[in-house]
Amino acid sequence: MSKTARMMLVLAGSAGLASTPTHAQTAVEIYGIVDAAIVVDRGGKEGSLTKMSGGAASTSRIGFKGSENLGKGLAAFFILETGIRLDTGATDVAGSIFNRQALVGLKGGFGTVALGRQYTPYHNALVQIVDPFGTGYAGTAKNLFPHSGSNIRTSNTVTWASPKLNGADMELAYSAGEQSDSSARRQFGGAIGYAGGPLSVRLVYNSKNGDAATGFARSRNTLLGAQYKLGKVTLHAGYGIDRGPEASPLANTGNPYGGIAPTASSDGREALLGVSAQIGPGKLMASVMHKDDRSAFNQDASAWGVGYLYGLSKRTGLYAAYGHVRNRNGAGYTVNNNTDTGTGNTGYNLGLRHTF
Repeated sequence: MSKTARMMLVLAGSAGLASTPTHAQTAVEIYGIVDAAIVVDRGGKEGSLTKMSGGAASTSRIGFKGSENLGKGLAAFFILETGIRLDTGATDVAGSIFNRQALVGLKGGFGTVALGRQYTPYHNALVQIVDPFGTGYAGTAKNLFPHSGSNIRTSNTVTWASPKLNGADMELAYSAGEQSDSSARRQFGGAIGYAGGPLSVRLVYNSKNGDAATGFARSRNTLLGAQYKLGKVTLHAGYGIDRGPEASPLANTGNPYGGIAPTASSDGREALLGVSAQIGPGKLMASVMHKDDRSAFNQDASAWGVGYLYGLSKRTGLYAAYGHVRNRNGAGYTVNNNTDTGTGNTGYNLGLRHTF
């Protein structure tokens, strides 16, 4: 039995013990997503590529989360979550177990404080407010919006989320670079938002420092997102501003179209308009996006996508999705999904997703 498998069994056993009546104030839950899809990429230098993906809609994962009531309105909590490549059974980051989330925290009247590996405020806004696809499927906002690496989650992070006050709240996050130069790879961000009635609005800022290779240059992302619910229909919108050498990295860095390699934008804007709607037993998702590259390369792009998740039950669904990117002036944007970076400008997904 592998080291990872032994570790998972130990944790599962510990979760079971913590759930027994002798620990009545402690609740531990095992949860996860199992997602597999047939993915077809077209339009790249490799031609048409068909493969199985371990999570086109949602990255497959297993997690453990728990909380304990400490009294006087105070509670402790933790999350340990690992990603799984369902097509091979391997963890999605070699040499790492809880690569998705690993945190412990306290919550009370002051809000919520957590320490460990966590999602960024930028990611939370893009998933929860802006993108009707929730950054999954072939229509994901990741096709043009910067959403990889430290834009998604960061290690060595302290976060604080305020309580809601008349629908308003805020988030703060600080990640230590943990290098000899205290400013290297340091990252901080924050968000303010409002949710009331059918309207949700969120403004996010994210700043990260480079290292010696970039001259410690700073990169910044600003994102304004909004959604408005009209019965079973939700309208989505987002506008992003990116500045700096690492502000908008390309998802596929392997020159997917051949020829002269594209250059990641160091000064760009993105805009998205989208819709999601409950239709029949499932959910329809669609969006259009545009990337305005304001660097000297002027490598703009446009993208659109459509998808449908058909609910077989409350936890199980079939889905189909389509995405397309139109690159200009040698831009190198590809059609992603929640797990794969894509190899061309057109993508199709057909999959099955189950949550537990």
